[in-house]
Amino acid sequence: MPNIRVRKETGLLYFDFQYLKVRCREQSLLEDSKPNRKKMQKVLDEILGKIKSHTFSYRDYFPSSKQLLAIELLENGSPPEPMPVGIDPYFKTQPAPISALPAQVQANGPLFSDFANQWYSEMEVGWKRSHRTTTRGVLDSSLIPQFGPRPVNEIKKGDILAFRSSLAKLPGIKNKESLSASRINHIMTPLRMILTEAANRYEFAPAFINIKPLRVGKTDVQPFTMQEVQDILRTVRADFRNYYIVRFFTGTRTGEIDGLKWQYVDFERRTISIKETIVNDYEETPKTGESERDIQMSQMVFDALLAQHKVTGQGVYVFATSAGTPISHRNISKRVWYPLLRLLGMKKRVPYQTRHTYATLMLASGEAPEWIARQMGHTTTEMLFRVYSRFIPNLTRQDGSAFERLMAAQMQDQPHPIIDPQLVNEVSAHSGINPISIGVNHLPKTQSRATKEIEQAPELPEPETPKPPDALPNTRINPSADAALIANPWLEIAKHSGLSMPPKAAPIPPSDHPAGDLL
Repeated sequence: MPNIRVRKETGLLYFDFQYLKVRCREQSLLEDSKPNRKKMQKVLDEILGKIKSHTFSYRDYFPSSKQLLAIELLENGSPPEPMPVGIDPYFKTQPAPISALPAQVQANGPLFSDFANQWYSEMEVGWKRSHRTTTRGVLDSSLIPQFGPRPVNEIKKGDILAFRSSLAKLPGIKNKESLSASRINHIMTPLRMILTEAANRYEFAPAFINIKPLRVGKTDVQPFTMQEVQDILRTVRADFRNYYIVRFFTGTRTGEIDGLKWQYVDFERRTISIKETIVNDYEETPKTGESERDIQMSQMVFDALLAQHKVTGQGVYVFATSAGTPISHRNISKRVWYPLLRLLGMKKRVPYQTRHTYATLMLASGEAPEWIARQMGHTTTEMLFRVYSRFIPNLTRQDGSAFERLMAAQMQDQPHPIIDPQLVNEVSAHSGINPISIGVNHLPKTQSRATKEIEQAPELPEPETPKPPDALPNTRINPSADAALIANPWLEIAKHSGLSMPPKAAPIPPSDHPAGDLL
């Protein structure tokens, strides 16, 4: 009886019907659900209607089926004729009787090239443009040349390991001796997905079992110090100063800031909404669902964007070329970023290190890790501590001084315990502690140098409340907006580090230094 069934091993639906006295079971990529069953039932009803009217063509519905050749022979009602070379290795020599074909065809899966192309066409609808381009490149340049003419069920574990070993011997990019482990893993991922799907559909033992990805080293994090950030912002070209202020003090990814539009900048709420990004010169949605977020503006970022609005506020993009198009990060890196680092005598680092700098400075300033993770678009704080902990003194110190200071602050109003003078003298004689210094606020001799410096440091003056601008672009002035903002340390850092604030005067006219005039 024709029906829509589910394969227990994979949870995917498949067609089950009879055609020309042959039971046909054709797998889909749809998971078991009521909407998916309804879709497939509609297709099955159409198939049954055409079978009844003798207008059904198996190839029209299942062009990559393992039973296609056998079914077409039955449809034609004649013995098979010699097949062209390349259709299937089984038919390169003596054709077999019709009765033997179904079992023989079942023993052979489709060619890897055919199934890989079918898999790609079925999966690409759910992928972003950049991922489609990357996967198509891996198929055409690596996987199909290696495995294309072979049936999927003949590719064994040894073939996969030998292929991976050959990849490790290829030269890498940027004059590296070999491909990186990360790049090899990215090539092997589509291969694993294709072979696993083929094994599920054609019911043969999967070859890609117990093959673990190559170990990839930790992320190369080389954040800038606060002094280096100040030097960069003082020295960078005036028409790119606002750009790098926003990069350093929001932690945005390169594609996020390059694709930032004025419609996502809210001066009244002081937030930047990350809704779009630029990838390979195309607009895309952010990297993950958590990457869609609202970033709070610090005072420096707020002033920088106000100044930038006077330059590009009439256009779509916050940072744009003189033609109003999105800036090219490759061009900026080549013409602005790397020459600036050479001029300042700093180590060459990719612009993405501005994001790492934001994370380390925010952690060092004492901001809540959960809040920092949300600002950066992370799902948890695990990555913050795993990647950045070694750059944060407060996270790596293990001398217990922080707990001592907490106890001293919390218990300073409590009465001193009554201590027997005789006992104090006996303890001091053995420990060397001055009896006069014994009390609830006494710190051990292991008090860290950092703690002493903090306690001895002079108190900073209270920061002046910034005056609100006369008018904000495209927003309503809300006097209570500032009260709802979370306290932010960056204004204080800027004032006491010597970093000047972005100019509020009229910016350099676009005719002299338009944004991106070298692009």
